[in-house]
Parts: sequence; structure tokens; C-alpha cells
Amino acid sequence: MSIEINNLSKKFKNTLAVKNLNFKIEKGKIIGLLGPNGCGKSTTIGMMLGLIKPTAGSVLINQKNIENESNRTKLLEKMNFISPYIELPKKLSVEENLKVYARLYGVKNFKEKINDLMKQLNLYDLRSRQTGELSSGQKNRVSLAKALVNNPEILLLDEPTASLDPDVGDYIRGIIEDYASNQNATILLASHNMDEVERLCSEVMMMKNGEIIDRGKSSDLISKHGRKNLEEVFLKIVRE
Repeated sequence: MSIEINNLSKKFKNTLAVKNLNFKIEKGKIIGLLGPNGCGKSTTIGMMLGLIKPTAGSVLINQKNIENESNRTKLLEKMNFISPYIELPKKLSVEENLKVYARLYGVKNFKEKINDLMKQLNLYDLRSRQTGELSSGQKNRVSLAKALVNNPEILLLDEPTASLDPDVGDYIRGIIEDYASNQNATILLASHNMDEVERLCSEVMMMKNGEIIDRGKSSDLISKHGRKNLEEVFLKIVRE
């Protein structure tokens, strides 16, 4: 599934949070979305999911507008996301949370699917724990399991490895890589981990003050801005 963003804007009262975005993500690509906190990344992802109504512009998933009620349910069945700003129900156990979401997405053989995900993400020993009792890193792993439960064709990942130690973070990045390759999934990755973005993304969009101000392969951006790595490019753009 492809994603196409056309003249997308969002205004909250007197603040224009997202300004006239235009970009396209082809099927099977992993594209990074970088920018400082408050630049509009999460708002953009919210509009792509149909959770936030755009002030102007459109989000097309496989050339279908997600704002259209007749399209939205069918499109969302093939999408999923992670966001550190949206918590799973705290009083439900890990296993109960995954069962709820599997049923919402109409997953067949969901018990088998959930068991596989819990083993893959080292959650099996935590399956009876209430989600609210987990560490932030453990919650992130549960959120990733939730995001993969319906085998989505589009994944919107907002800080998927935040709060994870380097070893677990590396393991999760490997899972994302394998999933993208095996499922030919289309992925938008918003992250502050520059090594993660360089490893996973074929192209990067740099966002500042609600606008995409640069875009290209990591190596091309590093060369263009005369820096040694993507982190230095990020700092240059943010501080200008």
C-alpha cells in the first residue's frame, strides 16, 4: 500500500502545527521523519491515521482518501501504529490487551498469533502482568506486538525504540527490518535515534516548524550539508 500526502495542513486555534505537506511513500519503502519535539510529526501521523481531521489537504492510502467514511474502516484494517503518547489500557494484562486489539482487527487464529508475538518480543513471561505495571521499555515492546498483530501493510512508527536499552533496541530494529522485508510493508518511522534512521530508512524527511524543509537519502543529506553523520545534519537544521 502506498501513502500520498497532498497539501496537508493542521491548525489548532491560532497555531499552524502542520503547513502544506506534500510527499509520497511507495509500497515497501521505509521513510524516516525527523524533527525536534513540537515540529508536527505526531500531528502528521495522527492525520494519516484519520485520528485528527486536517484543516486542509488530503491523506491518500492506495489512492483512497482516509477521511472518507466508506474508505476508513477498510484502510485502517491494513494499518497499525506505535506512539509513546498513546498508552494501552493499564489495568488489562499484556495478553488481554493483545486479545482485545486482535479481535478489533478481526485477526483469525489470534491466540496463535499472540503467542508467536509474545515469544518473538520476549513478552511471554509478562503475559499476566497488568500493562500499567510494566517499565517504559516493556510497554514499548507490548505496543510493537499490538502494532504487528494484524500483519499491517502500513506501519506508522513514532519512536518505536524509545526507552529501550541498546541491546533490546537493536533486537527490535531487527524485527522491524525483517517484517518490512518479509511483508513488503510500507513504513513511516519518526525517531530521534539517528543511527536507527540511517540503518532502517531508504530516505529521510527533515521537518521543522510544521514543514518538510529537506529530503533525501541519509548519505546525500550528510554530503549536502557538509556534515559527518545524520545527527550533525539534524543539529544543523534545528539550530539554523
